[in-house]
Parts: sequence; structure tokens; C-alpha cells
Amino acid sequence: MTASDAPTSHPTRRSRTIARVAAVQALFQCEQSGDNAETVLNQFLRHRRVSPTASFEDGHIPDADLTLMQEIVRGVTLKQDKVDHTLSDLLPEQWPMARLDPVLRSLLRAAVFEIAETDTPDRIVINEYMDVAHGFFFGDEPKMVNGILDTLSRRGEGNA
Repeated sequence: MTASDAPTSHPTRRSRTIARVAAVQALFQCEQSGDNAETVLNQFLRHRRVSPTASFEDGHIPDADLTLMQEIVRGVTLKQDKVDHTLSDLLPEQWPMARLDPVLRSLLRAAVFEIAETDTPDRIVINEYMDVAHGFFFGDEPKMVNGILDTLSRRGEGNA
């Protein structure tokens, strides 16, 4: 067995990025449908194929780190009051939570949760969610995401 054939014990960076995209989608679905996290996660796992050849365009999840996806979705929903309070404090006055695009709100909730509640270094979380933001938005939203997450990180509420 060569080094390239050896199974990896850690998910790849790509699989973690895809997990974050899927988590944003699941959080969006929770908000829009009113379903709880467990219901939405079960739907994702039952109805979406997860493989390297799957694609989001087909409604599937290409090679995602499902453990990370579930951790984010469960964590955001369990600590949503705290996450929303933190996020509200970071938003400009003219952009209250209710005014945010629902996908942007889901993305920011996931990112704030990861910075505030996990051991993942802030710079990795910020870079990952910038990639996710660029996948969903083509306007100024990625700049807003960067500014909000950078401010949270500078406050020292995350992991440098």
C-alpha cells in the first residue's frame, strides 16, 4: 500500500468545507420549515447521497465530514439564544437579525458557533466561511461575513 492508498484518519479540508456548506443548508431548512435539528439531519442523511461523485446541484452532499456537519447543526440549535445574542451584538444597527437574508443568517450562526464554542482556530473558521459565503453570494455579503467574524475573533471570544 502506498501513502496515497492509505486510508486517512482525518477528514480532508475539502470534506470539512463541504460539511459547513451542508450545515448552512440544514440550518436554513430548520428555520424555513420549523423542523428541529434532528429531523432535518435525519432527512439529510436519508435523502442525500454523500460520496465524492455527488453534487450539490443534484441535491446531494459531495464527500462531506458528516460528524462536523452534525456538530455544527446541533450546536447552533442547542445554543441558538447565545449565538443569536452574540451575532446581534456584532451586526451593524441598520442590519438587525430579521433583516438578514435567511441563508446569510444561517451561515453567520454556524460561523459564530464555531468561533465561540469549538476549538477550531478562528483563522480557519473565518477562511472556511469566507469560501462558503462566496459559494452562496456574489455581492457584498462575503465582505460582511469577513468583517463580522474578524470582529468576533478580535474580541477574543474564539481560538487564535
